[in-house]
Amino acid sequence: MKRWILPIIAANLVAIVALAFVYPDPMLAPGALIPAHATLATDCFACHAPMQGAASARCTTCHAVADIGLSSVAGAPVAQSRPMPPFHQELADTDCMGCHTDHPLASLTPPHSHTFAPAMLIPAAGAACSNCHTAPQTIVHAGQTAQCSTCHTQTNWTAANIDHTRFFALTGPHDVACTSCHTTANDFSKFTCFNCHEHKEADLIRKHLAEGIRNIDNCVACHRDAHARGDEGGEDDDD
Repeated sequence: MKRWILPIIAANLVAIVALAFVYPDPMLAPGALIPAHATLATDCFACHAPMQGAASARCTTCHAVADIGLSSVAGAPVAQSRPMPPFHQELADTDCMGCHTDHPLASLTPPHSHTFAPAMLIPAAGAACSNCHTAPQTIVHAGQTAQCSTCHTQTNWTAANIDHTRFFALTGPHDVACTSCHTTANDFSKFTCFNCHEHKEADLIRKHLAEGIRNIDNCVACHRDAHARGDEGGEDDDD
């Protein structure tokens, strides 16, 4: 190592130590504590382990996981501006700093963004979406009893992915835009086949009557996968 490097390193260390004494707040303190923890402003080791930073184990010394979101450290019920399920009890790992910081105005560190993902929960809780979420009041969701994961994913809530084969297989010529069959806005419970088959509606009625079928309004009640039977949609014979 060149001789001139050591003096430079030593000078930098002296400068850093000097600045820490002259400007302790911006050099050492990461910003004011949140009001709820203001009494700990002079007790850094209440949350921080020496040379290791903040430790979740020190958070749970005061905040019992079983009480988070339900009661304060003093045991008083937590007043909430909006209903919030106590999901902390369902976390797979106790990593308080993963979402929380007590220094919202940090001087030397970038602003902390609170993040949460269902993957942080134990599997059973992560799959029980309705514990935290209420289905929107739309006709699409009305009467639904299936798990949210049937159509939605935890990483991308919109747009939903629907397994259309549960209703009608979109094979062959039926792999078309949703609006080809569903013409009523926000109501996918209604559909029509006559946007494509309308020129043969009379033939369809006649053929179904010959089989004793008088109601052909609900095509998919009988025709779940037209392509699989060789019915290419609109290629019916006239006889």
